[in-house]
Amino acid sequence: MAADDARGDDRRGDNGLGDDRRGGDGQSAAGRLRRVLVRGRAAALDLVLPPHCPACERPVDRAGSFCAACYGALVFVGEPCCGACGRAFASAALGGAQRRCEDCRRSPPPWRGARAALRYDRRSAALVLGLKYGDRGDLARLLAGHMARAGAALLREADLLAPVPLHRWRLLRRRYNQAGLLAARLGRISGTPVVQDLLARQGTATSMRGRGAEARREAAAGAFVVRPGRRALLAGRRVLLVDDVLTTGATVGACATALLEAGAASVDVLAAARAGDGPGGARQDGDEGPEGGEESERMPQEGRGRPARAAAWPGDEE
Repeated sequence: MAADDARGDDRRGDNGLGDDRRGGDGQSAAGRLRRVLVRGRAAALDLVLPPHCPACERPVDRAGSFCAACYGALVFVGEPCCGACGRAFASAALGGAQRRCEDCRRSPPPWRGARAALRYDRRSAALVLGLKYGDRGDLARLLAGHMARAGAALLREADLLAPVPLHRWRLLRRRYNQAGLLAARLGRISGTPVVQDLLARQGTATSMRGRGAEARREAAAGAFVVRPGRRALLAGRRVLLVDDVLTTGATVGACATALLEAGAASVDVLAAARAGDGPGGARQDGDEGPEGGEESERMPQEGRGRPARAAAWPGDEE
């Protein structure tokens, strides 16, 4: 039900450029009344269903907030990090004058810059998997808030936001695109227009399970196209791609290539979590990472609808 509520709330007005930006100071009487009603409804709901930490289910003071233990265990990706792929550095010196990791200097990605809010590990996986497979649409709001802070500079420069699309058969099975929910929330936070159907995934639904970086790139090449009816929106515009997890970059790279070939001025990437190597290229403790992990169409459950903490490690590429 949570995901259905989120979809109904987030998809209105987000399919074009016309438009989520509000004129003036946005302080109309109707707007103020709506905010009062929303706060009152939230307070009433908290009385009936006391809020719990989204990661561990412990009681918390406010809905959508972590308990102290879970918040302290999350690893937020901040500076210094690679300006191209968002990989964290142990020190700024590792990025050099270009602020690029060794991989991005050797083989620059097609997008301009990428950021992520969290390191993808067992703690953040509970949130990402809950959104992706557990019908927890409420987590989109929580994750998008952290993404907006991590990617503030990218959001300021973006002319429009677009989610990485699911293949139509996966969308039919899941009933929603988790990247679409994140993009809709980011659009509301930033006031940037969201084009949910800018990209389409063509061909068969190829699994990336167990594939290395090069194999993933080969499988994703040419898998995405800009929808013909949306090409006019792209001319000279700066696009911010939104996804849940950034791993090898194969999927967002294929999306970026399609957007640039269709006329976009530039493409950046913003993800909820960044998988792979930790600061300085060292593998983080407890982070097997999605690369080569087992991908499941159904997320295992553990008690009270909570994600099983080490049951699945899906990658960013479907």
